[in-house]
Amino acid sequence: MLEPDPLDRRIINALQGGFPLCEEPYRAVAEGLGIDEAQLIARLQRMLDARVLTRFGPMFQIEAIGGAFVLAALAVPEERFDEVAGLVNALPEVAHNYRREHALNMWFVLATETVGGIAQAIAAIEELTGLTVVAFPKEREYFVEMKLAA
Repeated sequence: MLEPDPLDRRIINALQGGFPLCEEPYRAVAEGLGIDEAQLIARLQRMLDARVLTRFGPMFQIEAIGGAFVLAALAVPEERFDEVAGLVNALPEVAHNYRREHALNMWFVLATETVGGIAQAIAAIEELTGLTVVAFPKEREYFVEMKLAA
């Protein structure tokens, strides 16, 4: 696993507080870090490839544009965990997937362009895996600004 160096850590810290809305945002961030745009983009890609970062991109309030998302879980037999993870992760609707020490040992977020897309994604996962998806729809929304020091 890639161990982030001091520049990687500075990049991660700089990008947690916002991304500039301007014509050349990567250039603006890079200048603030004392590096060039190409180096910033290469570093981000390297950290994504090494899974130091699992995602880099905007966060949307999907419901405001007609979509939906839901937290979901599966109880996966241990001997099938890798197989099922591969099936679930191959679906474009799956945003995140986490292993947990619990009877429901695989948790993931489904995000779809339409409200009805959630039911379709759940049905697809159940058909692919033969397992029952337990869905946990959002009841209330909270905003907690959390920044992690790298």
